[in-house]
Amino acid sequence: MTSDPLSTNLTFACTFLPSIAHICRRIGINRQQFNKYLSGRVRPSRHNMRKICEFFGVTEGELLMEPARFADLIALRRLPGGEVEATPVGPTLRRLNQFSGPLERYCGSYFRYFHSFSNPGCIMRSYARITRRDGYYLWKNIEREAALHGGAQEVFKYEGLVFFLGDRINVVENESTLSSSITQMILYPSYSAGIDYLLGVQTGGPLRLGRKPAASRVVLDYLGQNVDPRRAMAQCGLLQPDQIAPRIAKLVRNEMPPGAWTFEVEQL
Repeated sequence: MTSDPLSTNLTFACTFLPSIAHICRRIGINRQQFNKYLSGRVRPSRHNMRKICEFFGVTEGELLMEPARFADLIALRRLPGGEVEATPVGPTLRRLNQFSGPLERYCGSYFRYFHSFSNPGCIMRSYARITRRDGYYLWKNIEREAALHGGAQEVFKYEGLVFFLGDRINVVENESTLSSSITQMILYPSYSAGIDYLLGVQTGGPLRLGRKPAASRVVLDYLGQNVDPRRAMAQCGLLQPDQIAPRIAKLVRNEMPPGAWTFEVEQL
């Protein structure tokens, strides 16, 4: 009897993540139920199948592929230096970097503030850092967020590149565990001698559940060059507006004036 490709492929996809419990928390599916999918005893409902596919960044048709083909597909998408580099993404980013202006003064650590896409009413404070290496300005952002059904906090890591184009700071990042989400930030540069706040707008969407694209105001609060990451991370997480500085809470408030047709952010 031929084994079910769904259970085989799902089991293979899970090997790229730390644990089944981690996956279940991220997807929002009961672990006991998920184990039935892995064993092939039960097929996911249409709703759960959609959530599983969105989480792993595959289509339902791909998840039902012959296992050898599915393994090749996942390996091709994940392995660095493979055929993925032959796509236009690499050359495009390299070309943008050639036209990018200097960002040396912006290197250092920041607190990043924005209204959470997954937790209405809450503001995310995360720890971000800009560094320079091999002619590129690199971006790293770390978020701490409570698990969907309680329990220990989870950590989400984002990596990307920073460009100075059109007199604006542009950041393109992706969630580094699955590479299934992309966020873009466009920020006003600092026009003062020092760096205080960098204000702008970002696009993205919920990482755990749902797939609605969204836009929000974002603020980077400059911390300096020599910052203890552990101490900074200890202050990060989901916060209520009254738990942060009033000025920052006001700057990240997502409001559109009457008669506006587009979501815009005025510079400081």
